[in-house]
Amino acid sequence: MGDQSLILEMKDIRKVFPGVVALDHMQLQIGAGEVHALLGENGAGKSTLIKILAGIHREDGGEIWFEGRQAHIESIMDSRKLGISVVHQELSLCDNMTVAENIFLGKELTVKGFLCRDDEMIRQAKKILDHFNISIDPRARIGELSIAQQQMVEIARAMSGEVKLLILDEPTGTLTNREVDKLFDLIETLKKNKVAVIYISHRLEELFRIADKVTVLRDGVYIKTLDIKDTTYGELVNLLVGREMKAMYPAVDNQVGGELMRVSHLTRGRAVKDCSFVLNKGEILGFYGLVGSGRTEIMRMLYGIDRPDRGEIFISRKKADIRNVESALSLGISMVPENRKEQGLILIQGVDYNITISVLKKIYGRLTADIKIEDEIIDRYIRDLSIKTPSRSQMVKFLSGGNQQKVVLSKNLATNPKILILDEPTRGIDVGAKKEIYDIIADLAKKGVSIIMVSSEMPEIIHMCNRVVVMHEGSISGVLSGKDINEQAIIRKAMGEEADEAV
Repeated sequence: MGDQSLILEMKDIRKVFPGVVALDHMQLQIGAGEVHALLGENGAGKSTLIKILAGIHREDGGEIWFEGRQAHIESIMDSRKLGISVVHQELSLCDNMTVAENIFLGKELTVKGFLCRDDEMIRQAKKILDHFNISIDPRARIGELSIAQQQMVEIARAMSGEVKLLILDEPTGTLTNREVDKLFDLIETLKKNKVAVIYISHRLEELFRIADKVTVLRDGVYIKTLDIKDTTYGELVNLLVGREMKAMYPAVDNQVGGELMRVSHLTRGRAVKDCSFVLNKGEILGFYGLVGSGRTEIMRMLYGIDRPDRGEIFISRKKADIRNVESALSLGISMVPENRKEQGLILIQGVDYNITISVLKKIYGRLTADIKIEDEIIDRYIRDLSIKTPSRSQMVKFLSGGNQQKVVLSKNLATNPKILILDEPTRGIDVGAKKEIYDIIADLAKKGVSIIMVSSEMPEIIHMCNRVVVMHEGSISGVLSGKDINEQAIIRKAMGEEADEAV
């Protein structure tokens, strides 16, 4: 018999893939109305555990008990019948369909075998949205909504049936602080309705706001379960990495020189409005703003992906004509994009191919390839950035998020950039990999590389940057430095409450 007080109990769960033990003696216990955080570095086994509960994988050993009865989850339908629903990290909504159509997709409303009329579907969708205090028009098309609103619709769809356990996988990865607050309000509503929540996030500070308990996994093995009120940030980090962790953020002791790039009155439609700023030699210049503030749009123009309507860019005090990515690279500008899987990597190619793709002209002459140069570049970055891969030819889609990000970094560093743009450099990677990325950034700045760091994570902006450009609705609302780089000042300017002239 399982424990009647628990909604879910997983005992000694084991899962083996060819050559890999993904889970070994995994334990998990969750009560109704409990928010239980699942914590582990990339490759720790979190995704495998979720897929077992979702009916995508079948466990090779152990037992699953649900509401006091042993459960055999052999398919997605089995999982849904139990009342388990999953909101995956990558949303699966249909952009050209309405909110209501997405909520009932695959479980369309019927009366006596016939589909309900659209107005009835809209009415039922609004009922679900209202129940969870989600203020979205059920008739709106998904493609018209913000990422945060789409996330809410995904949760509403997951909750449209009788759900007893909701699994949220990295739900705040693309959300601003205000949108995170709305999500947490929704989770509190679920708790009051006795819905259990498994919450997965690399952002440890979130767990102390929303979770009741936390279970730590490492290398597929159960480590420990703790009441969140009885633990600390430092203890969780040490449990995650299996050793005493030094300070998360390195001492940034770069020598900032004179002006390297000047951006003057850059404008593009409504997204970017008359933006001007300076990047100095060897500086880490942060960019912070809420979703839609125009941060990424500026970076796309600096890298030659988009052309401005007006404005000028100067490098080393000479006007730069950045027509495309190739001209940006020739000027010494390189960029790690926000979405590494879609924009930064060729997932079905090897680590070696991805690292060297940006420097093929160095390797290939008119007739032959210089294999020696190619090998030196690949080996140098695998070594210097500590890329964990079984071989140079390993397809990057099989690497952890942190190692994928290091491959994207390597590809850009191979071009020997003077200016390196990092758009959300630590999104979706674990604590240990984050520290490694921070160390790499600090080392690059110390060597004289000028870095523009776009981030939604306030702590890394505060701890890593020499100056911070804050944006609000397409305009620069302020530039902060020194002691002025603090959470209160950044948030006020990001909300447009303290706009001033940027320099």
